[in-house]
Amino acid sequence: MAASTRVLKLGRRYKYLAAAALALLLIQGLVVWSFSGLDEDGEMNAPQKRNRSPNKIEHSKDHDSSAGRRPGRSKLKGGRAGSEVARVSKEAKPKLSTHIHVLQDSLANLTRDGDTGSVEGPHPTDNGFTPKCEIKGKDALSALARAPTRKCQQEIASLVCLHQLGQLMPKSLPRYCQITGKMTSGLHWEESDIGAPPPEKALRVVYMLVVHGRAVRQLKRLIKAIYHKDHFYYIHVDQRSNYLHSEVVQIAQQYTNIRVTPWRMITIWGGASLLTMYLRSMQDLLEMTDWPWDFFINLSATDYPTRTNRELVYFLSKYKDKNFLKSHGRDNARFIKKQGLDRLFHECDSHMWRLGERQIPEGIVLDGGSDWFALTHTFVKYVTYTQDVLVSELRRFYMYTLLPAESFFHTVLENSKDCNTLVDNNLRVTNWNRKLGCRCQYKHIVDWCGCSPNDFKPQDIARLQLSRPTFFARKFESSVNQEVLDILDAHLFGEPEPGTPGLKAYWENVYHKMEGLGGLTDVTLTVYMSFTRLSLRKLQSPEQENSRSACSFSVDGFPLSVELYFYNDHFQGYLVTQEVQSGETLEFWLIPRGSLRIVDQAGAANRIQSLEVGTEWDPKERIFRKFGGLIGPMDEPVAVQKWIHGVNVTVTVVWIDPTYIIAASYDIAVDSEADFTQYKPPLSRPLRPGVWHVRLLHFWELLAEVKFLVLPLTFRNKEPLKKGDRWLHAGPSQGQYMEQNFQALSGILSLPSRTEMELEADKKSELMGKDLEKWTDDSLSGFWSVGEICIKTFSTLCPSLPVCSNTHWSSLSPDPKSDLGPVRPDGRLR
Repeated sequence: MAASTRVLKLGRRYKYLAAAALALLLIQGLVVWSFSGLDEDGEMNAPQKRNRSPNKIEHSKDHDSSAGRRPGRSKLKGGRAGSEVARVSKEAKPKLSTHIHVLQDSLANLTRDGDTGSVEGPHPTDNGFTPKCEIKGKDALSALARAPTRKCQQEIASLVCLHQLGQLMPKSLPRYCQITGKMTSGLHWEESDIGAPPPEKALRVVYMLVVHGRAVRQLKRLIKAIYHKDHFYYIHVDQRSNYLHSEVVQIAQQYTNIRVTPWRMITIWGGASLLTMYLRSMQDLLEMTDWPWDFFINLSATDYPTRTNRELVYFLSKYKDKNFLKSHGRDNARFIKKQGLDRLFHECDSHMWRLGERQIPEGIVLDGGSDWFALTHTFVKYVTYTQDVLVSELRRFYMYTLLPAESFFHTVLENSKDCNTLVDNNLRVTNWNRKLGCRCQYKHIVDWCGCSPNDFKPQDIARLQLSRPTFFARKFESSVNQEVLDILDAHLFGEPEPGTPGLKAYWENVYHKMEGLGGLTDVTLTVYMSFTRLSLRKLQSPEQENSRSACSFSVDGFPLSVELYFYNDHFQGYLVTQEVQSGETLEFWLIPRGSLRIVDQAGAANRIQSLEVGTEWDPKERIFRKFGGLIGPMDEPVAVQKWIHGVNVTVTVVWIDPTYIIAASYDIAVDSEADFTQYKPPLSRPLRPGVWHVRLLHFWELLAEVKFLVLPLTFRNKEPLKKGDRWLHAGPSQGQYMEQNFQALSGILSLPSRTEMELEADKKSELMGKDLEKWTDDSLSGFWSVGEICIKTFSTLCPSLPVCSNTHWSSLSPDPKSDLGPVRPDGRLR
């Protein structure tokens, strides 16, 4: 009886606390719904299953499909001295996170702005929209709450209402294929197939190039490699890539067999818009009666040939009636679940919204795999023009399907009367590395997890030497590694002539004047204008360089263009092109200064190789996508450590702001085979401008230290800073970057008194106009140096300046590997 009484008292004591905790969990579950894909049984990961270990993350075995599910998360642990600790796997980033205490009135702010379609998605919106039916299902309700515009909400509601009435999806479809079961036609191929005598009638290919971004030089290099006067090239440039589109239009004006789509679409990863783009392009090509093509091959700007055009033509001539599509090569039911084909999706507001479950039409075999293929003219015409129920209803089905281009053509062909023309091979090799490529990196644009192939590097070149027929490979990015393309070029076209310029150099545009201020952020606008001022200052003070006579120029406007410059696969800095008042055009080379210090240590502590801080970390390619570490007060920096293999070690990472506030401190447990670890501490913003330090410690002994600059901005919302913008440079509220205060570590870290530095920082936060520009310039000059300066055309105003085309570094210097010239007598460009 006494025991029972104690239990009752204990229950009464905690019943209110338990009820409050349960209510909080229930409300949180309603506000934040996970769209992390499916687990192996096809059920939504809600609640999220606990991962057994970061080293045991399961990855998709499908090598030709980009769908995947979210990897498991490592367990969070509290660390010593107010730090936090997590075990780091060999390939996965450390899953470190502060313990966040959420109040009842803070539930609406659990998610982060901008990350739509995930648990970190946008806040629920309320546009006063009332659906025409009662919307049922968690997926549909969540999508309706998160859709940012009324138009998108109306589209979602209308579709869901139709779907609930059973009027949206076909229930059954006819199968015209006379072969029972799934087609598994392979290809019997010998190396001698590509050495056969040339066909009497030359087979002609139309290449559909689907491109976006800014890597115009890599695109030119691709065109130069695959070009032949007998083939055709149709290019679609994403609607958001205006600079690239302007460059592609100029390319098309040089060659009659290169054309650009007169229309443009925004094509998002996994979206229905990609299939719409392909179908519309196919119709265009069929209507071009002056282009008599036989095969349709789609490529992106990150593809590259592994065999010559001649070899491809010989091969396709032998199999001129075959369609080449790569299947997933797995159990169909599992593929359907993994790919989300049994879920209803809708694309609007540049996002793929998941709306609930649906049934696969009966009577057909559903197939899919890679969305890169080689299709015959006959099949393309059938898909485009036929009125039969199979194709028309599959078009409707795939209009509301995730990754439709990875399945639509497979399914149509496999159920058509020409199913025997299917070859389970898409003639290319893709560099899949599921450990690195399946990081749910598209969750901000699709309510699903996706995978992306890795870039090829020289160590991957052996993967290209496969016995099966492959003529293309992907992916390649010259900003990541250009050497592998040099190897392929040497294989395809022979070694370059000795002394060929620009072979090891690569330039990639990041801004062009045609984009106006819309192509700039406050950070980049501040940096580029400061780079110009620093360069002109150097030009006016040559005595320090002993290299040229003084030249004086002044500028009023913004830069004409800005390029990233790489040499030998290493980032060399920014190239800023600026027109001066006298009419001349100058180009400035700004070189980053190193600030890393590594202390020699014995034993386990000697594993550290590098310590970097930046933004836009790419865990797949292990690089910062924002080159040069340009960080503003409102950015969210990441600290990344590179390791050699060795014994397990636990290290402490400490962030120190310019006024010696210890902004963050946490521990990382590094496994013996870890290559990289990274963590982005949830620092309150704005960050205090000035020089920050990140220290890496082992038992509080220094292993490495890196300095980075949080840039004082001269612009806010593209306008010069005003007095009301002082808060931007004043640091976080009450000088507190995180909920926990780490200042007790000041003595251990031997930090000086904060008083003087804080007073100086407060004065600087008041600066405006020229004084602010000087602070920005002085800050940048500690991390960047002016390398070289050139002029577009010779000028008597500054005769000592070299002409840009005569330098090795300028964006105007020779680049024969990417320059497109006249067509040679053999019909090629190289």
